[in-house]
Formats: sequence, C-alpha cells, structure tokens
Amino acid sequence: MAQSNGDHSSAAKPPPTPSPLRFSKFFQSNMRILVTGGAGFIGSHLVDKLMENEKNVIVADNYFTGSKDNLKKWIGHPRFELIRHDVTEPLLVEVDQIYHLACPASPIFYKYNPVKTIKTNVIGTLNMLGLAKRVGARILLTSTSEVYGDPLIHPQEESYWGNVNPIGVRSCYDEGKRVAETLMFDYHRQHGIEIRIARIFNTYGPRMNIDDGRVVSNFIAQALRWVYFS
Repeated sequence: MAQSNGDHSSAAKPPPTPSPLRFSKFFQSNMRILVTGGAGFIGSHLVDKLMENEKNVIVADNYFTGSKDNLKKWIGHPRFELIRHDVTEPLLVEVDQIYHLACPASPIFYKYNPVKTIKTNVIGTLNMLGLAKRVGARILLTSTSEVYGDPLIHPQEESYWGNVNPIGVRSCYDEGKRVAETLMFDYHRQHGIEIRIARIFNTYGPRMNIDDGRVVSNFIAQALRWVYFS
C-alpha cells in the first residue's frame, strides 16, 4: 500500500459515520461491495474472489477495455449486479466498500484516447471519493508503478517521489494516477475517508489481452509467434 511522504503534521478528520452494522457478523456476511472496472483483466479476478467469499458485488464498467465475458459465470446470480456505467459520471449506490480499478492500463488504449484516460483517473476518482464520503465506505484505488516514471533509484521504495515526464504521450496515465493518489490522501486528510492505495506492477494471467501493448504480454506474444524479442 502506498504511504504518504513529507511532513503532514495535521491529523486527519474522523471518518464519516459508517453503518452501525459495520463490525457485526451480520454485516460481514451481507457486505455490499462496488468494483469499478470489474469487467477488466484484474477486476474480474477480484470479483471472482469476492463472490466466492459470499459478498454482494456491484460491478460498474463501460467496457472500454473490459468484457462482459469475464463475468459471465456470475450474471444472474442473486448476489451480483452488473451496471454499464462510466465513472466520469456520478454513481448513486449504497455500498460498504469500493474497489476503484476503472482506467485503461494498456498503452495502446490510453494513447488512443489520452483525454478519456486522464478524465477517468481524475474525475472518476473524484466521483468514487464523493460516493465514499456520502455512504461512509472504505475505498481502495489501484494505482501503478508508472507513478515512479523513469526512476533514478532501484529498487524504488514507496516513499520515492518518482521521475515523471508531465507532458509525454504516457502522461495521461502516469500523471492521472499521481493525481488520483493525491485526491485519495486529500479526501482522507480533509474528510476522514478511510483509504487504501495499491501500486500494481507488471501483471499477467488468464483474461489478459495478449495484444494490449504491455511488456509482459508483448514478451509472451512474441515468444508464441516466434518473433525476436524487442
């Protein structure tokens, strides 16, 4: 989990009042969880685990990079709800936890529509934080190793601020995630929102798009096609 750095001497405000059932066994077995980007590669695996743990899951996805096929085994299940929704628009639901994964993570997709990418990171995160504030939910943001940019130290500690180009072709994603992290900590300090941030590095596995332009998928695709590694 990413930690704040620098001098933040002022204490965070107390969190919004959650449901009185938050810590009861009844609550744990009836927890409602929102997963944005839940039809994507990583999001769909998270949904699988939550459903297997008998949670009530709401997925919000606009299918820009995700696919309904990734969730087909849960469609129609009484504890599962799938909403076609773009997180740049407010979402009015009542939930106890939010996993905010929605954002194109493939260089091919975010270079194709950089404005959409940064709007998803910034406006989408603002909308999810606003929801968390309204309902008193804990929120987790999936960030990225790209917040370190082209790091000047190896390995990188969480306290490293990074070396990022603010105007490059990747900046819509890199800087968008950095702003999203800033918003998370600002809402925590100003409004007492309970937050988590996970900076995800190169990931691969079932349901990944082999042509999404990321280093691991490129490596595997080139090996399968007997192409020289580049």
